[in-house]
Amino acid sequence: MTVDHILIVDDDPEIRGLLTRYLGEHGYRITATADGREMRRALATSAPDIILLDLMLPGEDGIALLLDRDLNPKAHIPVIILTARDETEDRVMGIELGADDYVTKPFEPRELLARIKSVLRRARHLPPNLAPEAVRSYRFAGWSLDVRARELFTPDEVVISLSGTEYRLLKIFLDHPRVVLSRDHLAEFVYGKKISPLERGVDVLISRLRQHLGDDARKPALLKTVRHEGYRLDADVEVEY
Repeated sequence: MTVDHILIVDDDPEIRGLLTRYLGEHGYRITATADGREMRRALATSAPDIILLDLMLPGEDGIALLLDRDLNPKAHIPVIILTARDETEDRVMGIELGADDYVTKPFEPRELLARIKSVLRRARHLPPNLAPEAVRSYRFAGWSLDVRARELFTPDEVVISLSGTEYRLLKIFLDHPRVVLSRDHLAEFVYGKKISPLERGVDVLISRLRQHLGDDARKPALLKTVRHEGYRLDADVEVEY
């Protein structure tokens, strides 16, 4: 049986020790690092299944590390932000940059463990109609999405890197073209949980996806806003199995 590998990036030795012991006792293999430099060395050695990333790090902070796509070129590694900063702006920024979840300190280890399991489950076990082996690629409005490589290609065959959350959001639209999807529906699929009416995570992801697709936010041609209802992908989709 394969053991899931968690990479912890936190400059607090007590938290690193606590998480190493607790998560290790629950069957995970742990690599604990204190900053971005150690994180880079760990990633060069082996790719973890998930990263727990503190925002307030010495040197490069967590936001800078999330921005560095060279650390995670195909955005395959899920990231949970783990930080003492509980500002809405920080949560939105983390989601915008591709983090899969956000946990604030002080935290309950059992809650963090549940979040880790949930994020790993979402990353690996998609519903049957979204399973990678079921669909190889999608084509829409000149664009294409390679499901196995998780790469988006422009009409000119330029590769665009998507974060894990951006990929899941685009995927659900491609499986439901010309169907209005509510914010709650999208949040349930992308994050695995409901969000409050004040949370802007889905709207931020829509904005990011529109930027990738070159869609004018003021008058979008592909990802359209349906007032008081949600969003709709306004394109025909060809599926290759």
